[in-house]
Amino acid sequence: MSEGDSAGESIHGKPSVVAVFFTRIGQIYQSWLDKSTPFYAVRWAATLLLTAIYMIRVYILQGWYIVTYALGIYHLNLFIAFLSPKVDPSLLDEGTLMKNEEFRPFIRRLPEFKFWHSATKGIVIAMICTFFEAFNVPVFWPILVMYFIMLFCITMKRQIKHMIKYRYLPFTHGKRTYKGKEDTGKTFAS
Repeated sequence: MSEGDSAGESIHGKPSVVAVFFTRIGQIYQSWLDKSTPFYAVRWAATLLLTAIYMIRVYILQGWYIVTYALGIYHLNLFIAFLSPKVDPSLLDEGTLMKNEEFRPFIRRLPEFKFWHSATKGIVIAMICTFFEAFNVPVFWPILVMYFIMLFCITMKRQIKHMIKYRYLPFTHGKRTYKGKEDTGKTFAS
């Protein structure tokens, strides 16, 4: 292997200007992602705004339904991964995520941040696709809508049955409290 065969290196062993540029762009992008992590409401609001802009664009252009359908299927896939546990309970010895009624935290297969990031990237890519006529495949859109609704219902039914069978809930409602004997205020010494 010669001196300049490594990816991003020039003939003299130093990183090329192009490699340095894209490395720096990647670092800036990652920095912005890291800074946005705690602001989940703002992130999701921006994604919903981007979704609305995309939908308005598709409505005005009256096309790109196949791209929208693919985006919907992609988001459905992300949502199912978000609702699913990281470890499939059917593969565990005891078969549930509860062991002797001891609480085990629900760990998602797809964490919220990655769900948001992937969903937003999908919308941006779909938006870019609407600028190219090659992706405007003529289809009868009501069939796509009905098929997506059917697919959504069947997939969610299967996911809910899985959640009931293996007794897990992907959403938490705060710390669980247990009711014990009431404290009457009396001590044993009195």
